[in-house]
Parts: sequence; C-alpha cells; structure tokens
Amino acid sequence: MNWEEKVDLFFGESIVSPMASILFWPVPGLQMPLVVAWLLCGALFFTIKMKFVNVRFFKHAIDLIRGKHDSKESKGEVTHFQALTTALSATVGLGNIAGVAIAIGTGGPGATFWMILVGFLGMSSKFTECVLGQKYRKIRKDGRIMGGAMHYLSDGLKELKLKHLGGFLAGMFCVLCIGGSFGGGNAFQVVQSLDLIKNVFPSLANWPWAYGLALSILVGLVILGGIKKIAKVASIIVPFMCGIYLLACTYILIISCSKIPFAISLIFSQAFSPDAAFGGFLGVLIIGVKRAVFSNEAGIGSAAIAHSAAKVSHPVEEGIVALLEPFIDTILVCTMTALVIIVTGSYLDPQNQEFIAKNQGGALTSAAMGSVISWFPYLLSFAVFLFAFSTMISWSYYGERCWVWLFGDKSSVYYKIIFLIFTFLGSIITATNILDFSDLMILGMAFPNILGLILLSGKIRDDLNEYEKSLN
Repeated sequence: MNWEEKVDLFFGESIVSPMASILFWPVPGLQMPLVVAWLLCGALFFTIKMKFVNVRFFKHAIDLIRGKHDSKESKGEVTHFQALTTALSATVGLGNIAGVAIAIGTGGPGATFWMILVGFLGMSSKFTECVLGQKYRKIRKDGRIMGGAMHYLSDGLKELKLKHLGGFLAGMFCVLCIGGSFGGGNAFQVVQSLDLIKNVFPSLANWPWAYGLALSILVGLVILGGIKKIAKVASIIVPFMCGIYLLACTYILIISCSKIPFAISLIFSQAFSPDAAFGGFLGVLIIGVKRAVFSNEAGIGSAAIAHSAAKVSHPVEEGIVALLEPFIDTILVCTMTALVIIVTGSYLDPQNQEFIAKNQGGALTSAAMGSVISWFPYLLSFAVFLFAFSTMISWSYYGERCWVWLFGDKSSVYYKIIFLIFTFLGSIITATNILDFSDLMILGMAFPNILGLILLSGKIRDDLNEYEKSLN
C-alpha cells in the first residue's frame, strides 16, 4: 500500500464512516436518511408558507437581474448579477456534470424526476435564506459586508428570545460549512475533474498530485483577493462555461430528438416504479434528493453568504434574484445533462460500469458526450476545469466567512492554507470517500439552517407582503 492509499484509507475509516452513522440515520418507518426527509419537508413548508413565491415572482426575478429596478442608493459590494453568478459558480459545476451522472448511474433515469422536483421546491428555500442573509447582514467600517446563515441564526433567533439556540445553531452551521468548503466545494471538484480529464489525457493518471498542486496554486492566487475579486472572475467564467456546456447538450439533444420522448417517459415511469436493480422507489427518491441538493445547495444556507453582499434597496429583492439559482442549476442544466446521458444510453454501456462503480460521474458524462461528438471530451475537459475552479473559489469565500465568524479576521490566512491543502488532497483521495464526506458536510448544513428558517419564516413572509405592496 503506497502513501496515497494510506491517506485515503484513514480518511474513509476515521472521518467519513463515524459521521455517516449520525447524519444518515434512517428515520424509523420511512427508512429514509434523516437529512433527506428534513430537506424535503423544509422545501415544501417554505413553498406553501411563501405562497409559491417560486412561481409568482419568477418574471420579476429576471427583471431584477437585467437591472430594471436598480437604485443608486442601494448599499452593497456587488451587483445582483455578480451575486447571482458568484452563487451559481458555487452550484453550477461538477454537481451538474458529475453529480447527475452518479444519480442516473446508481438510481436510474427516475432519479432525474426527483432532482427536478427538489429543484422546483428548492427555489422557495433559496428565496427564504437569501432574504434573511440580506436582512441580518452587517456593513463594517471598512465597507466590507458580513452576512450569511451564521448571522441570521444568531441575531434573528436572539430577537425571538432564543439567543442560546441561535448561537448553537450558528456555530454548528459554521463548522459544517467549513467542512463542506473543504469537501464538496473543493476536494470533490478536484477528484471529479481529475477523473474526467485523465481519461482524455491518460498521462495524468501517473501524476495525479501534479494536478492537485497546479490547482492549489491557481486557486490560491484568486482567493487572496476577497469577494470583489471572486465576483469579478465568476461573472466572466460562469456565463462562458455554461454557454459551452449547454450548446453541446443542445446539439446532442437536437440530433437525438427522436429519442427524447422515450427518455422523458423513462424518467417518469422509473421515478414511481423503478427497476429493482436501482434500489426501488425509495432508493431512487433518496439518490435524486441528495444529488439535487448537492448541486443547487437550496436549504443549506451557503448562497446567503454571497447574496448578502449584493446591492439592494430591499432584502426581498435579493431573495427573488436567488430563487433563479435552483431553476438554472437543477431544472435547466441538470435536466439537460440527464437527457444526454439517457438518450445516449451511456449509463447502460458495459464499458462505463467502472465509472459508475467508482462514482466517477464526470467520466461517465464525458463518455456520453464523446459517443456523439468524438472530439468534445477535449473541450469538456477545459470546461470542467473552469467549472471546478469557479466552484472552488466561491466555496472558499463561504468557508472563510464562517471561519472568520468563529475565530476572527486575523485567522483568515489559516483557513486559506487548510483549504489549499484539501485542494491537493482531492487529487489523491478516491471519489467515493470524497463524495461521502461532501454529502455529510453539505447536507448536514441543512439541520441548523432549516430549523432557523422555519422559526424566522414569519418575519420573511411579512417582508414579502410589504415588498409586494410596494410594487403595486
């Protein structure tokens, strides 16, 4: 056993397994992981409580992004568009390319339906948390803005005479968010992008650590610049990489248009009566929910950190802008990825079963696209590198804000050093261990966040009603 395998074994046995026994505890009677049930119930509650804000304000969200309602008096560090692209750069990434492939490979086409449903309901969760992110943000003397779930959990619940509960939930959120930034927002991006790229450039298989080292250097150069630097880079990279990826998906779906009706039929039929080989109905639902939340992050509170820095005239504005994220991320990008994988039949191809067994979703998506556009894996390798890079720089900001909340501004440099160490580790730890750790951290953030959102939901509904009246 070499040193890379020893590190991977220690990581899986000593860190991942003990945590999984707690966070993925099956609810008696449902046999559904507690965190999955919690996320589903939370998203449904917010959708009903806010009177389907995800539908009623969809057009208004687009108008806000276009700058139709911008005001010179609005205070903040970045625009609506930059806040959206910063948050999207953390969500539109390997979760869409690799996560969807993993969902279909392990759960079958039916997992796509549950991903779309969770994306739709998640729009309301995202709205709720981003309104609070704005409502309880703090503008410091140096002009920097501090906001996010840790602030609305501590300050918001303090207003409800729940100071100690708020402090505990905020601390718990920060610890999990820091872990999530090391896992899903960092090492997962490295390992999935590496798995895809080394299938196109096999020589990398012998030097995986070199890829991790190169990414560590590049990410380090950007994250030292703060939110304005991150937002500027993200606002350029995200539209560009999404455009490349969606154009390729569109082309494949156009030339395979005769297979799309069957693919859609398969998604619906297997969502409710899936093949037993994929784990039955409940197994497909759980896989769909986990991969959707991992992709769009609705309900876990991370996006509220980026959106708290946006220039707004009313907190509800940014919540409405934020509800576009799960739509773009899950309902649009993830669905197109899923259709490409299904119409090409790559998830059933015996040659790709090793990718599924090892949770190498990026490689499976590359194989699906390469079966139609032979040269596209080369272009996808470049796009995936940008996806991974942009997600990592945004998650570094999320984790750093939580670290500073816990340990103070002067400790920020220590967080960044640890973050870059995990970037390197992502190139030598297996995809399965990284995926499990990432699920644990990112899904775990939903426990403190959704509890706080439910307790504060009355304040958000009042703000929404007030904002709605101002538009009339």
